[in-house]
Amino acid sequence: MQQVVIAARKRDDKAIISALQAAGVLHIVPVQVQEQGRLSTGPLQGAEADERKHTERLLARAETTLTELGTHRVPHGALPDERDWGTHLENVAGPASILAKRRAELTSDLDAAGTYGQVTQALATLAGGVDRSRRLAVIPFTMQVGDAGLNDLNAALNADLKDRYALDTRTVGNNVVGLVVVPLADRDRARAALGKARVGELRLPGRFDRLTLADAAREFERIERETPAALRDLDNERARLADTHAPTLYAIRDALADRVAIHDVQAVSARGKYSMVLQGYVPADRVKDMQAALATFGNGVSYQLSDADEHHGESVPVQLKNNSYVRPFQVVMGLMSLPKYGTFDPTWVIAVFFPLFFGIIMADIGYGLLFLAFGMWLLGKAKRNEGWDLSFFGAYVPPETLRNLGFVTNVMAAWTILWGLLTGEFFGTLLEHAGLFYVNPEIVNSLWGWTGIRAEAAAEAHHGVIPILFPRLETSYFSNVALVFSLLFGIVQVLWGWGIRIAQGLRHRDPVHTWEGLALFGGVGALIAMAFATRAGKDFSQFTNFGNPLVLLMYVGFLLFIVGWIRVIKHFPMLPIELLSQGGAVMSYSRIFAVGLVSAILAKLCTDLGWSLGESLGILGVLIGIILGVLLHFFVLALTLIGHIVQPLRLHMVEFLNPTGFNAETSPAYNPLRRLSPVSGQGK
Repeated sequence: MQQVVIAARKRDDKAIISALQAAGVLHIVPVQVQEQGRLSTGPLQGAEADERKHTERLLARAETTLTELGTHRVPHGALPDERDWGTHLENVAGPASILAKRRAELTSDLDAAGTYGQVTQALATLAGGVDRSRRLAVIPFTMQVGDAGLNDLNAALNADLKDRYALDTRTVGNNVVGLVVVPLADRDRARAALGKARVGELRLPGRFDRLTLADAAREFERIERETPAALRDLDNERARLADTHAPTLYAIRDALADRVAIHDVQAVSARGKYSMVLQGYVPADRVKDMQAALATFGNGVSYQLSDADEHHGESVPVQLKNNSYVRPFQVVMGLMSLPKYGTFDPTWVIAVFFPLFFGIIMADIGYGLLFLAFGMWLLGKAKRNEGWDLSFFGAYVPPETLRNLGFVTNVMAAWTILWGLLTGEFFGTLLEHAGLFYVNPEIVNSLWGWTGIRAEAAAEAHHGVIPILFPRLETSYFSNVALVFSLLFGIVQVLWGWGIRIAQGLRHRDPVHTWEGLALFGGVGALIAMAFATRAGKDFSQFTNFGNPLVLLMYVGFLLFIVGWIRVIKHFPMLPIELLSQGGAVMSYSRIFAVGLVSAILAKLCTDLGWSLGESLGILGVLIGIILGVLLHFFVLALTLIGHIVQPLRLHMVEFLNPTGFNAETSPAYNPLRRLSPVSGQGK
């Protein structure tokens, strides 16, 4: 990244900023003026401030109108003459505002009808028109079925009003609705009795509170009958308005946004009576684009380029640059902070290990095929340049994000299918029941016997077509292998993380973090060597077996930890506690095994239940078994899928990246000044 300082004539400032907008490469940062002299910074003044306010008002009007039209981004239409922007906006904003207001009213009424309709109908039946009386007060209330408050209410009313009240109730769903009828003069005393009994008086919202119960019930019934069609008509009218005007509105909106961006850049520049100074950052491979944009101004502009300070530059922006495979995983990186400029970009590590961990956890061909179908659906929408409108969550996913998500999902699906082939799982044990996959003890022993396990042949011979190579469901003998297999990833990633810490400390000439990294790299390595040498604490006599290279590595690691701790004890006095924590970080990778095994067992139970019904109940059992198995699999998948995604992410975000220092420092994202509108839409 190159740091650039640009000096220009004040009279050309808008033209220069507009040219930089067109180039789209310069990340602007505020100019810091040490002493107020001929150059000043801060908000615009005078005519420039008035122009900015006018532009911002029009921009807000355009964005509000587009929101009221409920439209997503569409290609630009023809940009009207600048003098007609305000008129065009008002011509569309008026009808759009009326439609939005009417739609909000109808939606509010429909919500009220859905909430109070049945209750009001029951209360109107109870009241029988008594609420029209000018001498009686009718007080409606609601409570939960089984609530003891009804007896308390009766007692409170009797204590205060004796026989001057009437009380009646009716059950509506899970609620009890009721009425208290008293002489008008006793209304406040009746309400006080409701308060003593902790029973809530029912008040209808808005205009409905002024109606009698019978009128309100009829109004709610009318709303539920007529409003859906009225809303559809409004939506159709709004869609027609959007189809007609949205392209032009977006063109005006983007032109205004570009104007506001120019004012924003002016505000963060240093300005004098005749000059202006800008500063920012530009990628080294885009410097020529910036130079070409400024070349048209000749001697009216000058600039200076220098290498960005990667050691202390907190304002230096970060631009992630990855290959075509890794780049889509930047959408996963969006869940984390960006790396600090000049440090380690973990995107490629996540691109390799995140889908791998997910695949090991899921390890089911059937689930993998479902993920593959979902990923292809996302890619199909992206290919058609369609977004995904998640209005239920108030979100909209643009096509480019869908393309990245589809690619990531397909990679996750591929690993899930591959590991499903190794574990022999297809919606649990479905293909094992069907005789396609089977466990062959001889093959298992030949592959994994070196670990000390032994698969015993069952009395009934196993048979099938494809032998299972990673039988994680055989918990009687294979659990330790699967557990240690998962921990190996923890050993690699935690040590790797501290290795990165050492490399970054050396690169930035930071002895404190270098020795911290060396200490914990040695300490964690020592704990790992001790665990293997003593067979997880079963044989501490190995401490004196200096013929064992693991024991030598253990002592070298602990020595490195002690030396490193002594060097940084002033900064990290609790480093031994951190060492124990890092040992726990390695153990955290056991969740790959544990979560995966739970997933496999649940899938097996779903399939075994459906299969057993088919075997015991004949054709009817087969139908019931298929339906029940499908429902259970979807339920289990919906219940556990988020955890299966979160666990691999957590291992990277915490156990791997914490040692690197990634989570301690960050840099702003590279966000260059860019033009949104066509060049013709910008004035100088």
